Amino acid sequence: MSSFKRSIEDASLNGFHKKLAFSTSGSPFLDGYVLSIIGVIMSHLTSALQIDLFWEGLIASAALIGLFFGGFLGGWFTDRFGRKMLYVIDIAVIIVISIAQFWVDSAWLLFVFRLVIGVVVGADLPIATSLLAEFLPRTARGPLLASMVVSWFVGAALAYGVGEMLMRVGGADAWRWVLASAAVPGLLLFIPRMLTPESPRWLISKGRIAEADAIIKRIYGPDYCSRDLPEPATKKKVSVASLFHSGYGKRMVFVTLFWTCSIVPLFAIYAFAPKVLQALKLSDDMASVGSIAITVLFVIGCLAATRVINTMGRRPMVIHSLLWSGVALAVLGMFPDAAPVVVLFLFGAYAFLIGGAQVLQYVYPNELFPTEIRASGVGLATSLSRIGAAAGTYLVPISLASLGIGPTMLVAAAISLLGALASWWLAPETAKLDLQQASALDGCATAR
Repeated sequence: MSSFKRSIEDASLNGFHKKLAFSTSGSPFLDGYVLSIIGVIMSHLTSALQIDLFWEGLIASAALIGLFFGGFLGGWFTDRFGRKMLYVIDIAVIIVISIAQFWVDSAWLLFVFRLVIGVVVGADLPIATSLLAEFLPRTARGPLLASMVVSWFVGAALAYGVGEMLMRVGGADAWRWVLASAAVPGLLLFIPRMLTPESPRWLISKGRIAEADAIIKRIYGPDYCSRDLPEPATKKKVSVASLFHSGYGKRMVFVTLFWTCSIVPLFAIYAFAPKVLQALKLSDDMASVGSIAITVLFVIGCLAATRVINTMGRRPMVIHSLLWSGVALAVLGMFPDAAPVVVLFLFGAYAFLIGGAQVLQYVYPNELFPTEIRASGVGLATSLSRIGAAAGTYLVPISLASLGIGPTMLVAAAISLLGALASWWLAPETAKLDLQQASALDGCATAR
């Protein structure tokens, strides 16, 4: 017989959780792959499709525009219609659009395809992370959600590797194969997603208790049921409008601020790493090596943060990550003429230290909003943070040309330090709480 004192969130990590972690990690992987793959073929598209600078810019930014709209829309649809349905439909659309790109014959059609695939990939993030968060035991929730960030870098790196290989062996139409290549990881993820059950938490929030019980028994055993899942039926229902007022509005402000402040300097520096390093008077060869080293240190920093996220805690991690990475950028800004080894050390320190804030982008939003609006909260934060990322990426070359490298680094430092200040003011601690406690306004999640 089930006991009300027993919680599924205290159960051990099992094979189902590991398979789900693999299939959901495909979301940030495809995000990194889709965003990066266009850069490999852009110069070839100019001649193949006879596109001018106007269309070149639109095609390059189409996926980012789509990601902005897809994040919130995907979250809203997921909260309304369920995790499972959108989880499967999303990957199916990615496969179909990726393959359709092979036959594109005009700039406007490629722009439409890239826009749609951006919408779908953007929608996939709140779908996948909310689904994973709602199944995981509390001790595994932070590390596994955090580790998904690394999948973005893997996807981006693989896109460049696969793209370059196909361009070398594929002939005049190689760029078509490069665009269509995103269908391959999509196909690998399709069957695992088809076999994934609906979230019991979402089913309970809709009053579908019997269906939730059946899924819980299948995953955890016949002795478990919905009474063992800390997801009580709430007396006061919340809606998407709750993200814009009262307690959840404050949490939305925090998530948006720390997410934006952690990715604006990172996206800007990552996109223009060689140019930034050259501006700091590094040679071309050292700038190229430094760019690779920075990427590696980004990944190492994320992996290190994943290992200590439970022991260090969410609140100290986000504050210290943004604070000390901002300090590294500030020192760069004050001493732009430092020796090359010092410049590389400071950039490396920034890349490593920002890992804590990066991994929390997938953890905090899923913990701070209840099941009814969890995916909507993640999606809205994703969309809003993309505005800052796009603006920062656009302004870096302008800032380098008009202000110079020193002031540009100081601006980047100020953004990171603003994120640290906002986190000190607003960040809750959720590491030891179950998902229902962390998302409850009257629970312990507000304790600092």
